[in-house]
Order: sequence, then C-alpha cells, then structure tokens
Amino acid sequence: MSTNLQVPRSVASGSQRGLRAHWNAAADRLTRIIAHDLLLAPAARAGVAAIFFYSGRTKVEGFLTLTDSAYELFRTEYRLPFVPPEIAAHLAAYAEHLFPLLLVLGLATRLSALALLGMTLVIQIFVYPDAWPTHLSWAALLLYLVGRGAGRLSLDHALGIR
Repeated sequence: MSTNLQVPRSVASGSQRGLRAHWNAAADRLTRIIAHDLLLAPAARAGVAAIFFYSGRTKVEGFLTLTDSAYELFRTEYRLPFVPPEIAAHLAAYAEHLFPLLLVLGLATRLSALALLGMTLVIQIFVYPDAWPTHLSWAALLLYLVGRGAGRLSLDHALGIR
C-alpha cells in the first residue's frame, strides 16, 4: 500500500516565502557588515596596489634607478609594440610605484585604477595573453574602484573628490 503525500501548494509557497525572507535578512546583514565604504573599497585598493607595487620594486634599485634586468625584460620578453623598450621600462616602473601609492592613500583613486587597468590590458594583449585568469581578477578589482570610487576611508572622500 503506497501513500502519496503531497504538500498543499499554499503551504509550500509559504515556506518558500519564509526561506526567502530569512535569506534576504541574512543578505542585508552581510551587506551592512561588508560595506563598500568600510571594507570592500579599502581591501580592493590595498590588494591591487600590492600587486603592482611589488612588480615595480623588481624593476628598480634604490629609489627609482632601473635595473639592467628590467631593460632586458622589455627588450626580449615583453617586446611591446609602438614604444621603445627603454621608455616602456621607465613608464612601467614609475606607474607601478605612483598609482599603487595613490590607491593606498585613496587619492585620485578612479584615475589610478583606470591607469592600472590600462596597464593590465596592455599586459594581457601584448605580453601574457594566456594569463587571462590572473588579469581578469586584477581587472575586476580595478573596475570596481573605477565604478565605485575609494570609499569613506580615503583622501578622496576627505577632500570631497568623487
């Protein structure tokens, strides 16, 4: 003897509404805890700044004296079109120091993120096209900062700069 127990549609939809309400309440709490201004923007700024700053440090000795190996990388491995390797090496080293510093301070955040996004695209297209998963993660952080800005914990906010 088999019994076929069916839950009435009104009971099922009520439990779904209850589950949805609990889920939405939890999502609201997470949104307040992981706020753009207090956690996401500073974490994105620091995370992407570290990537580019440490890359820049491998290209210099002392303050901003480029190493022979940096020139060699741009001559033999990177081989960027349209820009001589000596100029490209300097531009990259300076950009990888300046823009991360600005990101950490939260100053000119959108401009800095846009500049580093441009570097990311150049690296992706001309240097390491197979490294797209890494570059996509950088681009996601940078696009977030371009779109949302530095957040409250920044000099941009203190100076009234969007």
